[in-house]
Amino acid sequence: MKTRKSIIKRFKITKTGKVLRRPTGQDHCLAKKTGKQKRQSRKWVLVSKWESKKIRKLLPSR
Repeated sequence: MKTRKSIIKRFKITKTGKVLRRPTGQDHCLAKKTGKQKRQSRKWVLVSKWESKKIRKLLPSR
């Protein structure tokens, strides 16, 4: 089964098996957001358990 290339670009899997994603809302309309909001949205966020199962199915090589 082939790996979904779009999933590789959007998600990161840690050594312990957790799936991380980038927070939403970083593309436009940044003028109205506070500096704290912008700084916090640069960090990686943990994906929920049921979503991470779906994502791992699309990444057979990992």
